[in-house]
Amino acid sequence: MRVLIKPDYDSCAKWTAEYIIFKIKQFRPTANKPFVLGLPTGSSPIGVYQELIKQHKEGKISFQNVVTFNMDEYIGLPPDHPQSYCRFMWDNFFNDIDIKKENIYMLNGMTTDYVSECRNYEDAIKKVGGVNLFLCGIGTDGHIAFNEPASSFASRTRIKLLKAETIKSNSRFFGGNQNEVPAKVLTVGIGTIMDADEVLLIASGKNKQEAIRQTIECGVNHLCPASILQMHEHAIVICDDFAADKLRPDTIKYFKNIERANMVAK
Repeated sequence: MRVLIKPDYDSCAKWTAEYIIFKIKQFRPTANKPFVLGLPTGSSPIGVYQELIKQHKEGKISFQNVVTFNMDEYIGLPPDHPQSYCRFMWDNFFNDIDIKKENIYMLNGMTTDYVSECRNYEDAIKKVGGVNLFLCGIGTDGHIAFNEPASSFASRTRIKLLKAETIKSNSRFFGGNQNEVPAKVLTVGIGTIMDADEVLLIASGKNKQEAIRQTIECGVNHLCPASILQMHEHAIVICDDFAADKLRPDTIKYFKNIERANMVAK
C-alpha cells in the first residue's frame, strides 16, 4: 500500500486528479479500448472532480474514451432527485466534461428487480474488461462504497440496509432529517472494488482519523472494510494531515520519507 500525506484537502484533490489524468493518458484509450474508471459520490471527491473539470476545459484531458461505473445509489430515489447519486454525478462532474452518455454506468435505484440489476452491473463491468482505476472515499467507520463494517470481503454488487450511523451522517444532505434518508441502497461489493487494477482512496478531516489509522496501521479486519486495501497489489491512500493525525509518528515519517525519496529519484 502506498500512502501519501498532504498538508490539506486541496493538495489531496489536486494530486488525485492529476494522477487520474496521468493514468488515462498513459493508457491511451480508444473507442474500442476505453479506460474504465470507478467513481464515488459524497464530499471527498468533489475537489477531484472540480480539478478534472478545470484541466478538461484547459484542453489537458478528454473523457471521450473513458467509461465510468458509479459505486452506489439510494433505493427509491429517481435519477433527477436532488440527493440521488445520479443527479450528484451530473451536477458535479458529467455535465462539464466530454464523456459520452452511453459510457456512463449507474445503478438504478428505482428498479424492482434488485437481483437482476446487480448481476447486470457486474456483467457490464466484465464486458468492458474490468475497472482500471477505482476512486474511493471512506466513511468514519472505514466503509468503502456502502460496504459497512462486517461486509464480506468477497461481496459483489448487491442491496444493502444502511446502519443508523450512516443514515445520521448522510442526513446532512437531506436538511438534517434522518427520516428522509433512504434506508436501503444498491452498492458495488468489496470484491468488485478489489478486482480493479488499481484502487485510490482519498480522505480528509479529523472525522476520518480513526478510519485511516485502522486502514493503514491495523491488521485486515472486516470491521474496517477499507483495511482490505492492504491486500491489493496497487492501492494508494492519499490523506491530509488532519486525517493522518492518529497515525504513529514513525508511520507518518516512514511514508513521507518514501515520497521524498521518490521525488528525488524523479
